[in-house]
Amino acid sequence: MPSKIYITGVAGFLGSHIADAMLQDGHAVVGCDNLIGGAKSNVPDGVEFFELDCNDLDALANTMRGVDVVYHCAATAYEGLSVFSPYVVTQNIVGASVGVFTAAVICQVKRVVYCSSMARYGANKVPFVESMTPQPEDPYGIGKAACEQYLKTLCEAHGVDWTVAVPHNIYGPRQKYDDPFRNVASIMVNLMLQGERPIIYGDGEQKRCFSYVDDCVAPLRAMAFDDRVVGEVINIGPEDEFISINELASAIAEVIGIEADPIYYDSRPLEVSLANCSNEKA
Repeated sequence: MPSKIYITGVAGFLGSHIADAMLQDGHAVVGCDNLIGGAKSNVPDGVEFFELDCNDLDALANTMRGVDVVYHCAATAYEGLSVFSPYVVTQNIVGASVGVFTAAVICQVKRVVYCSSMARYGANKVPFVESMTPQPEDPYGIGKAACEQYLKTLCEAHGVDWTVAVPHNIYGPRQKYDDPFRNVASIMVNLMLQGERPIIYGDGEQKRCFSYVDDCVAPLRAMAFDDRVVGEVINIGPEDEFISINELASAIAEVIGIEADPIYYDSRPLEVSLANCSNEKA
């Protein structure tokens, strides 16, 4: 039976792909975005779109009425910047998320699917598994972990189903590759296409896994309706292809057809060296 789906950050990278999937499945889709990191051109035809900020509770609640499922994707995902701009990042992670969760409760939605971050795991040993106690290292990760607690508390107090998805390092079409603060792969692509050398912080031996966007949309698609996910935290994305940032730069350079020749800067404060997740639970 078709449902009405609300997606925050629907003009962004992940949110717009989820909207595509929901429309393909025959659902009605409503979405909002403040366009800090998104673009109206990303919003699929058929989405009822509202330009608003998730810190505006009244506007959120007014546009969320009659909705069955909320996907909360909107975020200023500036992990590295969060040490230097904690107020801005916290306002747009914690404050905005509490606004979304509160609106969902007011509007009596059936389920909230929250897109958290691998930053929640922080200093834990790899591969990260969902049973680990979060140990975030920076304000962005701290904010994401705090939002999970807000979600659990508010939803359980008011009878709303909830689930937490933990995607990590997503790449693919519609990614904002002119953003200087997030998405290391797209930052490197942008520089190399301009004939500039990529920048690497530290020695480049920090390692990550990268997820193609369709591989994240597939499990997210199911999280709106599968009863097994209620009250669960679930990593989504690959646990293999664990590569260093040096290897990433070389791979991108090979595709573009140039030499990588990175510029190395001092390590970023509080950056985790190794970060990959187990996908066994998913």
